Amino acid sequence: MKDVNSIFEVLGPIMIGPSSSHTAGAARLGKIARYAAQKDIKKILVYLHGSFAETGDGHGTKKAIAAGLLGMEPYDERLRNSLNIIKEKDIDIHFESKELEVNHPNTAMIIIEKKNGEKVTVTGSSIGGGAVTVTEINGFNVELSGDYYTIITKHIDAKGIIRDVTGILAEEGVNIANMKVVRGYDKKEASMVIETDEIVGEKVVDKIKKIKNMTDVIYILPIKENDDV
Repeated sequence: MKDVNSIFEVLGPIMIGPSSSHTAGAARLGKIARYAAQKDIKKILVYLHGSFAETGDGHGTKKAIAAGLLGMEPYDERLRNSLNIIKEKDIDIHFESKELEVNHPNTAMIIIEKKNGEKVTVTGSSIGGGAVTVTEINGFNVELSGDYYTIITKHIDAKGIIRDVTGILAEEGVNIANMKVVRGYDKKEASMVIETDEIVGEKVVDKIKKIKNMTDVIYILPIKENDDV
């Protein structure tokens, strides 16, 4: 008998729309991208890959991604009208079909331009039952589900940074659930993905940002509740 890892595998997620992969998962990807951008969104370009591109219109994938970018959950009744809502908020959103260098057919690359001109890129896949995996943020390979409080760092690959970050979390009583360290191709930069059991406040994130050789820190909340723009 196959092991069941999630109640979603038995019942499926509560959602608006016909498909957990194309609707619930797509909305979760949009919401993770929203957190990665830390709001202040001006423009959005979404590349749809594989079956997302082929059947996304019929399954409501575009509406779901837009809803997630607005902070909605898959079960939010407003999801059906999300494309109109996002335009009403003066956010320009555009979708294109594109073959991406990924293995999963239900994949989207979301490129966000913020009001200050900064760009944030998030690539992720909807893997079934409403679950997702994010595989790239801002050019760095990552692996996160959006189920935990998550800190993503980008830093010069120097000695002591892992110690400094984990030391700050320990001092603040934050328990690390999962952690992965990835080096850039040139081995000059590196990234950490740290999933924690407890909420990480802004003061803690600010401390991490001030660590020597730290170039960027993104903080992503768990995908649990509505968080409207």
